[in-house]
Amino acid sequence: MIRTLMTAAFAATALAGVASAQNFSLNPNYGTVSLSGGFTPDPYVINLQSGGSIPASNISSSCAGFITDAPDVRLQFSAGSLPLIISTSSSSDTTLVINGPDGSWYCDDDGGEYGLNASIYFNNPRSGQYDIWVGTYGSASLRPAQLHISELYSQ
Repeated sequence: MIRTLMTAAFAATALAGVASAQNFSLNPNYGTVSLSGGFTPDPYVINLQSGGSIPASNISSSCAGFITDAPDVRLQFSAGSLPLIISTSSSSDTTLVINGPDGSWYCDDDGGEYGLNASIYFNNPRSGQYDIWVGTYGSASLRPAQLHISELYSQ
């Protein structure tokens, strides 16, 4: 959890204002989700395929894995008093790339539970649009995965 907090803090500082090949204006591959603080069920789970053909390192050298051009999921979030945790669950090695409501890019590889899952923790999340890419580390192949959105715990 501490590593994830540090990763998010570093990403917010290091990636603010970075231009990207990723196009968050495209329709998301797996749709748009609107959630407000205190949402149920928690976690909100989306089944998807991680990966794509574009290296996430195109955004920043601190981003890992392969992702698609369009976001996988768009989260419209109305923040409450709890943190926001976005994480992955897969038998494959997954990564996360998020463009937050502040325009900053957040990336993680292996910050989640069980070693190969990704997790990004927003201690004081902003309300607004979160464009989320779930990547596959080391390979451009697509792999079954789940995206978890929670205010209570990471996967």
